[in-house]
Amino acid sequence: MKKIGFIGLGIMGKPMSKNLLKAGYPLLVYDIVPAAVEEVAGAGAEKGTSAKDVAAKTDVIITMLPNSPHVQEVVLGKDGIIQTARPGAIVIDMSSISPLVSREIGAKLAEKGIRMLDAPVSGGEPKAIDGTLSIMVGGSKADFDEFLPLMKTMGASVVLCGEIGAGNVTKLANQIVVAANIAAVSEALVLAAKAGVNPDLVYQAIRGGLAGSTVMDAKAPMMLDRNFKPGFRINLHIKDLNNVLDTARGIDVATPLTDELMAMMQSLKEEFGDADHSALVRYYERIAGIELHR
Repeated sequence: MKKIGFIGLGIMGKPMSKNLLKAGYPLLVYDIVPAAVEEVAGAGAEKGTSAKDVAAKTDVIITMLPNSPHVQEVVLGKDGIIQTARPGAIVIDMSSISPLVSREIGAKLAEKGIRMLDAPVSGGEPKAIDGTLSIMVGGSKADFDEFLPLMKTMGASVVLCGEIGAGNVTKLANQIVVAANIAAVSEALVLAAKAGVNPDLVYQAIRGGLAGSTVMDAKAPMMLDRNFKPGFRINLHIKDLNNVLDTARGIDVATPLTDELMAMMQSLKEEFGDADHSALVRYYERIAGIELHR
C-alpha cells in the first residue's frame, strides 16, 4: 500500500487517521499540536515535521483542518504542500470550507500538475471513530474511483457530487439541514417540558415516526442528559453557516432559515461556543425558563 500523508489531527482527524492505520495503510502525520501527533504515532504512524515534509514523502495527502484560511496556508503557504508535492500527487481535502476556496486551491494545484478532491464529511466524532462518516466529494470521476477504497476506510457513504467544490456545496446543504433539525428538536422538547409532559417520553414516542431522524437520535439524548461534550462544536457550525451565507450571497439565493439559525448560535457563542451543537437547546431553555431532563 502507498504511504498516506495526513495533516490535521483534531476531534475528527485523529480517529480518521487511526482508521486508516487499522485498514493497513502506512501513515505519515502532522499537526501543530505535538500531543496529537504523539498519540497517532503511538498507534503506528510516522511523524512528519511540517506540511511540506509530509508532501515531500507521500503522493496522497489528506487534510482535515478547521476552515478555509487553514487549508490555504497548509496547501499553498510557504511551508505548504504545494512546495514539495510531486506532479501526479493528490490532495484530498476533507475539511469543511468555502466551495470557492476549494476551487481556487484546486486550480493552483492543477498548475503544478497536482490533483485534488474536496471531500468534506458529516457524522461528527462518533462516526469518525467507527468509520461510518458520510463523505461528499468533488473532483474528477477518475480520481474519485482511484481513491474510493481509501475513503471507504473512513466513511460508510462516499458520493461523488460533481467537480471540485461540489463536495463543499453539498456539505453546506448538509449543515443547513442539521442545524435546522437540531433547532426543531430543541423547540419541540422544550415545548413539551414547559407543557408538563416528560420530554424523554415525547422523544421516544415520535422518533419512530415521520419526525424521526439521525440528528434527533444523536442529539436528543445529549440534550436530555445535559451532555454537551463536543462531537461538533457550536463554533464550527457557526463557521459552516458563515460559509453558507457567503456562498448564498455570491449566487443570490435567499436563506432566511439559515439567517435565523445563525442568530441563535451567535447568541450562545460567548458562553457555549466550544460546546456540542446540541447545546442549541439552551437558546430555547433560556426563553422558556426551564432545563430539559429525562
